[in-house]
Amino acid sequence: MKIIYNDGRIEECPKENELHVIRHTAAHIMAQAIKRLYPHADFAYGPATEKGFYYDVDLGETKLNDDDLERIENEMCKIVKENLPIRASVLPREEAVALMESRGEKYKIEHIGDLDENAQISFYTQGEYVDMCVGPHLCYTKALKAFKIMGQSGAYWKNDKNNTMLTRINGIAFSSQKELDDYLVLLEEAQKRDHRKIGKEMNLFMMSEEAPGFPFFLPKGMALKNALIDYWREIHTRQNYVEVSTPMIMNRHLWETSGHWDHYKDNMYSTVIDEDTYCIKPMNCPGGVMVYASKPHSYRELPMRVGELGLVHRHELKGALHGLFRVRCFTQDDAHIFMRREQITDEIISVVDLINEVYTKFGFKYSVELSTRPTDSMGSDEDWEAATEGLKNALTKLNLPYTINEGDGAFYGPKIDFHLEDSLGRTWQCGTIQLDFQMPINFDLEYIDENGEKQRPIMIHRVCFGSIERFIGILTEHFAGKFPVWLAPTQAKVLLVSEKYSEYGNKVYEALRKAKVRCELDDRNEKIGYMVREAQVINRIPYMLIVGQKEAESGTVSVRSRDTAQTETMPLSDFIAKITDEINERI
Repeated sequence: MKIIYNDGRIEECPKENELHVIRHTAAHIMAQAIKRLYPHADFAYGPATEKGFYYDVDLGETKLNDDDLERIENEMCKIVKENLPIRASVLPREEAVALMESRGEKYKIEHIGDLDENAQISFYTQGEYVDMCVGPHLCYTKALKAFKIMGQSGAYWKNDKNNTMLTRINGIAFSSQKELDDYLVLLEEAQKRDHRKIGKEMNLFMMSEEAPGFPFFLPKGMALKNALIDYWREIHTRQNYVEVSTPMIMNRHLWETSGHWDHYKDNMYSTVIDEDTYCIKPMNCPGGVMVYASKPHSYRELPMRVGELGLVHRHELKGALHGLFRVRCFTQDDAHIFMRREQITDEIISVVDLINEVYTKFGFKYSVELSTRPTDSMGSDEDWEAATEGLKNALTKLNLPYTINEGDGAFYGPKIDFHLEDSLGRTWQCGTIQLDFQMPINFDLEYIDENGEKQRPIMIHRVCFGSIERFIGILTEHFAGKFPVWLAPTQAKVLLVSEKYSEYGNKVYEALRKAKVRCELDDRNEKIGYMVREAQVINRIPYMLIVGQKEAESGTVSVRSRDTAQTETMPLSDFIAKITDEINERI
């Protein structure tokens, strides 16, 4: 595949860059189509992304509907068939501004103003359309083989809510029609698994206009959430973690000391109490630090592993909110480990093993990424180098492959991120391990070593689920609502063939409850086929127990699994032994 660079060079595209170039070119072709249909359109940014491409456009008072998006896509097809050559050029700053002024591109002019004064500005031209861009691009519009416009949304210019709201039109592009078709099939399956849809069908959670971004967990959702928390507590108790709970609201001075106020205040909610500013915590770590600092510690106590299921609040733009995936309050399954320098490698290995156990339990594959020092970091070069080497050493000792994500560490230290892969092949960043030399310095944390001398501990921040709410959303889509028995909100449902058998049905129901099985009794005057389908397809209950005359007389139950149309009759005691074993073994 040939591509053209902004200096006019035409070369073969590196394989790993092909998709990016295809999608970037698709964004330009879409912009040209928009300009043909809406001459007053004013363009902002139009990048390629990991999921496709988009262009942010100021359309004034014009509002687009689905038919308009189809018209834009059809116009893109025409541009592709025209096989317009794509040409690159470079202009000095003043000439670049003049060109954009002549075309009425005020956002491009503002963007030029953000660039270095001596910058040479590159442009790409295809037919009548000219766009400011660093490239590279395909050489001809006909080289764009497979694309589709997917939808629209709102986006603020420069992501600033004080700026103009633009229309973001997004699409997808691939190198072949087959890849596009396969993606659309995957997308259709993903829509069926949408956790918002399944969550509503299964009565797991709800959202309200009175609390945008703040999820309400319903009884069945709480059963699921509590099952996850019970599992979390079990494995952490086994690994010698202690659990604490820290205040949700703490004084601003604490967040200034931790460094969060300087680096994160725009995402924090605050209030005034007793004429002083207090913050609703966006993360748990400063509270965990205060727990450590509350009394002196000996080297014999380290490593000290402190867990907290803390509810945190972060301000997200309303347009970014998305079910349980992007919310304004969530529960972090945090832990903070305080340790000596020589314990770093062993503790990181222990955390990785724990995270591996959790993801394996749910059938997730995962990849690992090491994120290094960002530009807005705290601390010395020596501490950052030691922290980064500590993480690398642990990964090497584990023989765990990883990639480097330069400059994406936390402001206080480098981190290891875990990207898990779900049943549809999508990836999600969940677990993280962050090594922190800075916060112990900021809060003057100490321990007494074997010689009676004061030493500075090192700190690990880590999560397994990440956000319990988000993890529930991921699990819902991963399993399509068919949660493992131990996790299912309702594990079994007793279905009466007729109200005549309600006495035995209640006996079965109570026996299940006594065995601590989450169960329901359906004694409605409905056809048994309807009740089975509802329990199996809509509520996705692992086991349905059908109770009629034969079962009442023999003390048995007819068991239907949600994954089969077959029923198996067995003594009630045998079924209880079977399901409790699955629950206890978490299978």
